[in-house]
Amino acid sequence: MQIGSFKPNNGTLFGSISTANLHLPRLGLKPVQSNHERAPAYEVMALNPARRWVQIGALWEATANSTGETFYQGQIDDPSFNAPLPIALFGDGEEGFNVAWNRRRKRQDDTFNDAEGAPEESEGSPFGPEPGSDPAPRRARRSRRADSFEGNADDSGNLTERQNADEHNPF
Repeated sequence: MQIGSFKPNNGTLFGSISTANLHLPRLGLKPVQSNHERAPAYEVMALNPARRWVQIGALWEATANSTGETFYQGQIDDPSFNAPLPIALFGDGEEGFNVAWNRRRKRQDDTFNDAEGAPEESEGSPFGPEPGSDPAPRRARRSRRADSFEGNADDSGNLTERQNADEHNPF
């Protein structure tokens, strides 16, 4: 889905991004001057209400597997956003770029069950037995001396009166 565009203006790329709930009318692409192989190609800059340019994202060069076309991908983010917005730019610096967005999809395959050592087929909840379905009640599995905590409840969870309560209360 196309959500914006960038057009060249006096050698600089300016543009906007708009969706149903987001309107960024003054954006710019600032080329990154770096020889590092992992450096982004552009920083995405926004003009804030105080008329200052602030960085809200970055774009890295990528190549489409099917066509070999070069494009830029990255994300924009701001503390006012609920989540980062992944974007891709298609086009070139001379004619301009179209900004595209696609909702990320969940993976179709379940890599957990394909992993070495993972269970073939699991029965029931992956979070353990349902409450009340455990054959051994909790009080039988854990003895009172399993830890040194002295609480104010008996093994069945009923509150009990403490003897010498003033000695145990540090406040």
